[in-house]
Amino acid sequence: MIADASRAPALVTNRTLLGMVLFISSESIFFFAVVVAYLANRDAGLADARANLDLLRTAIFSVALFASSGTVAVAAARRDGRWIAATFALGAIFLGGQGSEYLRLLQTGVGPQSALFGTTFFTLTGLHGLHVLVGLIALAALALAARSRRGAVRPVAWEAVSIYWHFVDAVWVVVFTVVYVGTFV
Repeated sequence: MIADASRAPALVTNRTLLGMVLFISSESIFFFAVVVAYLANRDAGLADARANLDLLRTAIFSVALFASSGTVAVAAARRDGRWIAATFALGAIFLGGQGSEYLRLLQTGVGPQSALFGTTFFTLTGLHGLHVLVGLIALAALALAARSRRGAVRPVAWEAVSIYWHFVDAVWVVVFTVVYVGTFV
């Protein structure tokens, strides 16, 4: 029996979406390995983490990233650059918050080379921050393309960027839970 291609999900029939999902799958494996490494070494740096991490402050700028999943979903559904701009702004708020957290930690002597906690913390959160930055670049490119060639941007582009942004958000849920919430429970 031959399957009807018109009934197959876009994920299977669209190479762009399939490529994005395969990329995200490989990145998920990578993040899983880094989170496991963090957890394996967590106890050795737990006192440093408790003394230096600011759960409430980080939770505040994390809310911006969590909210951005809603704005990117609306942007993809409506194909609306204004919602992409809102997503970009929320992502930038998060990245700025993470940067200020790094600055605060570095000023107190906690850095990537300072101790096991610093190394694992900066590696895990820095990799996530890099992925957020890539997402911000993708959001900006999508917004610019949609603005300059209204209607020329294919729906799959909106969907692919949205899928990537949801991935970045989901990874932060795990990282925030493991690194911040897990430190203080």
